[in-house]
Amino acid sequence: MSAMFKFSYGLFVLTAREDDKDNGCIINTAIQVTSEPKQVSVCVNKSNYTCEMIQRTGKFGLSFLSQEVDFDTFRHFGFQSGRDTDKFSDYANAKRAESGLLYLTKGVNAFIAVEVNQTVDLGTHMMFIGSVVEEEVLSDVPSVTYQYYFDHIKPKPEQPKTKGYVCKICGYVYTGETLPKDFVCPLCKHGAEDFEPIG
Repeated sequence: MSAMFKFSYGLFVLTAREDDKDNGCIINTAIQVTSEPKQVSVCVNKSNYTCEMIQRTGKFGLSFLSQEVDFDTFRHFGFQSGRDTDKFSDYANAKRAESGLLYLTKGVNAFIAVEVNQTVDLGTHMMFIGSVVEEEVLSDVPSVTYQYYFDHIKPKPEQPKTKGYVCKICGYVYTGETLPKDFVCPLCKHGAEDFEPIG
């Protein structure tokens, strides 16, 4: 079975490698563009260091998260990648692919490695479109969707005594009476549509 069969409205660990440094972050914007040849696109926030690494190296990997993934994976990788941290150091749940990219082996149902053919600047994000050069199916467990993540994996935030709004992605609490429509979470960079009222 092709790893491409695992694509869904899911969540992925995006990985990159430059020189001897590996990096990664969680994204939700990976799309199969064509099936023959196998091409995919990802959209990455420019503030992510992983984005810079992909621009320089021209390749990336995707670990397709499954419904067996635990919350520690989300806490460890997060939705932002840091410049000064190697999120894979001492991380036993990773394997190096033939492409040189690391991928997760636990809580993951497939992995693909991609060579970038085209880069599109979308303002705050970069879109990378490329050809699949390596793929592996790891399990038949269904992919995790945002809804499954919210319902079954992410711990429910403690309800603060004050009124406000909480980010459904990372748990950041905004304590104003009204959330501005153009508000962007300072932690995970998601917009106001990913906040819900609390209190």
